[in-house]
Amino acid sequence: MKYVIVLGDGMADEPIEQLSGKTPLEYAKTPVMDQLAKESEIGLVHTIPEGMKPGSDTANLAVLGYNPKKYYTGRSPLEALSIGVDMKDTDIAMRCNIVTVSEEEDYEQKTIIDHSSSEISTEDAAVLLEAVRKELENESYKYYVGTSYRHLTIWDHGEVVDLTPPHDILGKVIGDYLPKEAALKEMMKKSFDILNNHPLNIERAKKGLHKANSIWFWGAGTRPSLTSFEEKNGKRGAMISAVDLLKGIAVGAQMKVIEVEGADGTLHTNYEGKAKAAVEALLQDGYDFAYIHVEAPDEMGHQGSVERKIQSIEYLDQRVIKVVKEEMERSGEDYRMLVLPDHPTPIACRTHTSDPVPYMLYDSTDKKAFAHHYNEEEARVSGNEIINGYTLIDYLLENK
Repeated sequence: MKYVIVLGDGMADEPIEQLSGKTPLEYAKTPVMDQLAKESEIGLVHTIPEGMKPGSDTANLAVLGYNPKKYYTGRSPLEALSIGVDMKDTDIAMRCNIVTVSEEEDYEQKTIIDHSSSEISTEDAAVLLEAVRKELENESYKYYVGTSYRHLTIWDHGEVVDLTPPHDILGKVIGDYLPKEAALKEMMKKSFDILNNHPLNIERAKKGLHKANSIWFWGAGTRPSLTSFEEKNGKRGAMISAVDLLKGIAVGAQMKVIEVEGADGTLHTNYEGKAKAAVEALLQDGYDFAYIHVEAPDEMGHQGSVERKIQSIEYLDQRVIKVVKEEMERSGEDYRMLVLPDHPTPIACRTHTSDPVPYMLYDSTDKKAFAHHYNEEEARVSGNEIINGYTLIDYLLENK
């Protein structure tokens, strides 16, 4: 038996008036998920423990079977594992986003326009982060390039301070959300002076792209320690994702991280490449479990784009789930596949919420007659509800 999780980051949503009261998942044309739904178990799962902030960090830990209340030490330390930064026990890791802010003279009066700077490429972001590093890096603060707009700062002998994610305050004046720590605030202010008129940003503006004109710190945490996935579950696991957070969780869990060319975390990522990499890991490389993470629905939720979020869900259906299903069936290998989001990213608020999310569990050897479609409402009326999200993987792996 082989096991697959296909995770559409932020895919769950709320009813939207312009979709006649449907969610993007309900409205999207998803024939493969609809077909699977007729033969699967569907229900709701709570991926965010009570009292914890809704994020891809806590939620994906839970989906992988790690109780966030036990294992979570902050988001950025997990990303540090992916980047290859060997954190000391006295280090604090922080996410260092490159964001777009408005251009008022007073930094505190600026507004967050775009948390991803028009989904900036890693190549462009590396140039800008190097400009910041030359001016601001010192013995206490070190800067490391990540992926796209997502980068890392290590604070030597720092502290875990309260920092606001930029995607939580899109369209808001930033003054009330800046760090209380004076050094962090000052670096953010100086970064605007370094970046706003950087030649690369001048060129981006000419092309109609948002300037990537400020760094933004958030997600502070300490060095993580995860139990090996294989030791915990008795299965060899592989991770396919474009984002450092998921790769970092995999590194911490001693899973294989599979890099896929063209996988970039955007709407136009290499969906088929991810699906085929997972199948190859399962059928050719001897892995028991593959985790396919697709970032696009979350990014479209943050952007507030109904049309693009629907498109990302349709791509997930046709270019990931369909490929996995067809390849696994062609091989004749028995498999179980779990499809779900990690958390909702509703178009209405453009950030994460803690609501439970719909899951669909398909078993090629035990086909059920259950739901008609896979979506939030059918999951709700199913009566199936898993309160502790970190136990869901036990259902998938048949460890319960």
